[in-house]
Amino acid sequence: MELNFVSKEGARTSAYAASRSAPSSRDDATLARLGKKPVLKRNFGFMAILGFSCTVLITWEGSLIGFISGLQNGGPSGIIYGFLVVWVGTLSVFATLSELVSMAPTSGGQYHWVSMLAPPSSRKFFGYITGWLEITGWQSLVASGGYVTGTMIQGIILLTHPEYANNMQNWHGTLLFWGIILLSYGINTAVGSVLAKFEGLFLVIHLLGFFATIFPLALLSEHSDSQAVFDSFLNLGGWQTQGLAFCIGVLGNVFAFLGGDAAIHMSEEIRNAAVVVPRSLLTGLLINGTLGFGMLIATLYCMGDIDAALAENPHYPFMAIFRNATGSTAGAAVMSAIVVVMAFSATTGCLASTSRIYWAFARDRGLPGWRTLKKVSPRTSIPIYSVITTAVIAIILSLVNIGDATAFNGVISISTAGLFGSYLVAAALLLYRRVTGGIRVANDDDVLTNTVGSSLTWGPWRLRGALGIANNIFSCIYLIFVFFFSFWPPSLEVTPETMNYAVLVFGTVILFSMVYYAVWARKIYNGPIIESIPYAGSPTPGI
Repeated sequence: MELNFVSKEGARTSAYAASRSAPSSRDDATLARLGKKPVLKRNFGFMAILGFSCTVLITWEGSLIGFISGLQNGGPSGIIYGFLVVWVGTLSVFATLSELVSMAPTSGGQYHWVSMLAPPSSRKFFGYITGWLEITGWQSLVASGGYVTGTMIQGIILLTHPEYANNMQNWHGTLLFWGIILLSYGINTAVGSVLAKFEGLFLVIHLLGFFATIFPLALLSEHSDSQAVFDSFLNLGGWQTQGLAFCIGVLGNVFAFLGGDAAIHMSEEIRNAAVVVPRSLLTGLLINGTLGFGMLIATLYCMGDIDAALAENPHYPFMAIFRNATGSTAGAAVMSAIVVVMAFSATTGCLASTSRIYWAFARDRGLPGWRTLKKVSPRTSIPIYSVITTAVIAIILSLVNIGDATAFNGVISISTAGLFGSYLVAAALLLYRRVTGGIRVANDDDVLTNTVGSSLTWGPWRLRGALGIANNIFSCIYLIFVFFFSFWPPSLEVTPETMNYAVLVFGTVILFSMVYYAVWARKIYNGPIIESIPYAGSPTPGI
């Protein structure tokens, strides 16, 4: 669409825009500059979306859930230094994503950014593939959340009733998985209008639960010496060098930081999203990183005999560590239950964010069944069919777990590759545009910006000059590093049990998306669709 035509059409919307209240008018004008109509209700302010970000990220809980991966490849010291590497790398990536969401605060996120940043000859294809990577990563994250929450409930049963070990079955965890997903679905639909308050409540549990867990753990247990924590490396995977083992083990810490960009995909439900989302992303990451590092240090000092903990609970040894540290099964069960509750909260938030990606991509005709998926409930202003689709696909994927837990782990392991692949494409294109001077400062005369066929303008939040370029380069290097090692198995000797099936699942998704694109999508998908056109001089987002 040519900009001169846009200017003429924009005049027709001036009366409508002028009739809106100031905050709503500003948010709607920002969205209209991206060519999108305001459809969803803006229920989130800064504190509400900060709570949402923190309770999806749940780093201190995630560090407990996934620390066994780093312990095998890296050891206690590898976990600590790996956590710091991942924390710094994630801060860099989130700063880059914050610049992008400030430019274009839309639920589409990465695929919209790639479409607006890529050269005209390739933006359609790159945006489409990025959309599929994005959906694959988030859908896998929903499945991961349901699986982890359900199997941790099994872990608490095993903690309190050790005889359950003789009767534990995969299908038990699958049924619990279904219950978690269905309950999350109910919160996202029946009470979707109060999702912001729900996540605010769980932010309180997230913060208070940290102290309720770390104090008994640190005060009641025997402590290892500092050398065993800060100067103890392991290479149980049999890799050629300790450095290679460290790089593979760092993926356990990456898992603890997955999903932190959930707020991005809720942008069209956030007031003043161009400013609030970047602030919430980075504030949430600082809070969660601090809590996660503290919990990791305490756990490593207090873990005692890790072999005994693994023998007692091979999937979630932190529960056995809690029991041995406190000397109380009931106390350990309560501490573990806090982690389970927060994992459920994260699953609920992941379901919300994933459904918004389905809705946004369907709105731009990038998915099969897009006419249905883009529909929004007139009663709740929630993309109900996208929420249903997210839940149903997660439940279908869980059927794999009944037959083979190893194969299902391959399905959910794609979350890292999918998300980091989509981040990498967007970050690399932003770097290309900023070093070639392709992005300018926004002004009130802009009619259509940061979408297909329009100019690129900076949002109100960005890193300026050399600092922005340096951070952008570092974020790309970190993303390449994580993406590369996300396909590696945990040990050098690969068996069907230790195989990392992420490469197979990733390849299957890419192949399917390319075939669907060649056969059908290329005929109807042209990148982000221009739905709405603002009037010249409409308010710009600001602080």
